[in-house]
Amino acid sequence: MVSHIMSRSQQVAQQLYCDHQRWLYHWLRNKVGCPEQAQDLTQDTFINILVSPDLASIRQPRPFLATVARRLIANHYRRKKIEEAWLEALASQPEMEHPSPETRLLILEVLEQIDAALDGLPPQVREAFLLAHLQGMRYSDIAERLRVSSSSVKQYLQRANLHCFFALSS
Repeated sequence: MVSHIMSRSQQVAQQLYCDHQRWLYHWLRNKVGCPEQAQDLTQDTFINILVSPDLASIRQPRPFLATVARRLIANHYRRKKIEEAWLEALASQPEMEHPSPETRLLILEVLEQIDAALDGLPPQVREAFLLAHLQGMRYSDIAERLRVSSSSVKQYLQRANLHCFFALSS
């Protein structure tokens, strides 16, 4: 028998949705300019907060929802930027070397995971990683650009590579 009794958290989530869904949708639509994307982000925002253990403690729902939505917008644009860079790199390759759609999706997912892992690193470590792996720069050139020693670049790359390895293996 299915219980018709909602938990307190479910009640709060339902009330938040009923009271603020329309407002959030319009706020997001003004931010992103696309009704479909605004609808997706609205739903993603509410799904994101459903897992919050402290829903009942939210005192100002709209600023809270806007903060969650801003984070989702930033993640959306970050993913879009990664995808565009990947597609640009792919377009520069001969047609025979293009991966299948399934492989392309897997590669984009790994790139997003690497991006998220790099986001947790200090700026110079992240930049050294990107210069070495995306632009193929040598340690000495990276050191000159970052105004650090080559041994610092080596440490930065070891740290970033390990960080990415563990982020991708979990």
